[in-house]
Amino acid sequence: MRIAVVGATGMVGTIMLKVLREQNFPITDLIMVASEKSIGTQIDFGGLTFPVVSMQSALELRPDIAIFSAGGDISLEWAPKFAEVGTKVIDNSSAWRMDPTKKLIVPEINGHLLTKQDFIIANPNCSTIQLVLTLAPLHAKYSVKRVVISTYQSITGTGVKAVQQMENERAGIQAEMAYKYPIDKNCIPQCDVFLENGYTKEEMKLSNETKKILDPNIKLTATAVRVPVVGGHSEAVNIQFEQDFDLQEVRKLLQEMPGITLKDDPETFSYPMPKYAEGKDDVFVGRIRRDESQENTLNLWIVADNLRKGAATNAVQIAKLLIEKGLV
Repeated sequence: MRIAVVGATGMVGTIMLKVLREQNFPITDLIMVASEKSIGTQIDFGGLTFPVVSMQSALELRPDIAIFSAGGDISLEWAPKFAEVGTKVIDNSSAWRMDPTKKLIVPEINGHLLTKQDFIIANPNCSTIQLVLTLAPLHAKYSVKRVVISTYQSITGTGVKAVQQMENERAGIQAEMAYKYPIDKNCIPQCDVFLENGYTKEEMKLSNETKKILDPNIKLTATAVRVPVVGGHSEAVNIQFEQDFDLQEVRKLLQEMPGITLKDDPETFSYPMPKYAEGKDDVFVGRIRRDESQENTLNLWIVADNLRKGAATNAVQIAKLLIEKGLV
């Protein structure tokens, strides 16, 4: 299996390589792709070193699968070229997510939809993945009507520059900033750019992608906040259902959902936190309780490592599914 990792030197690309190793992915040839300035750099993978090559060189090698994590512009330009030579492209950017001709996949939810005809497959937004994985079994049982979500998103979602900004601030160093404001000891109520409706792009991704993956009738409103954390994204979620629910059954449904771990015991102060989720592939759910202000409504708290299940792990799971289904 010839695999290309596009954006191999980036934050998500590095985790992707780690996940590929951890999952003993069936690789016969590994193609490392990054920006022009990185060409020729050697990257270690399982004790072997691989040189970084250009996009054109990777294209000429006709990989079986190419996992893209290099931004929307690169994906829009190059994903169709790889698809034309028969490569299955799994794209981690927002470039193809809302394209009606492309599938937006979380394997545990809608992996069964993949076919041989799917050559460009979109990986959802990090904050969307952990949300829909939690909503899916509850929606199937009780029918989700409306979701109100506030996110507490790790600076790793912005990238290396943001991590460097926080480290510089903590060390008292004045240097280039990824954000308009200090992030250490601060919360910034802006993830991505503002749109005409006053929401940010990140907030609308949560709404639009959830509708596409689960159900176009779900109403969702979001506030996305950047916090000085590196371990993962957290979400406070209020879910109104069409039908009433039983809390024990809610816990059972979540416990039985692949990819979810319940961490929900107030008596022992057990609840999900980024510090706990960092480096793990599961989505952690806790603080499960009935909303006493409104009928048929549930509150819960979701945390996941945004670089893993929110990006790299989900992409690798899609790739594994393509192989298992004989679609490559």
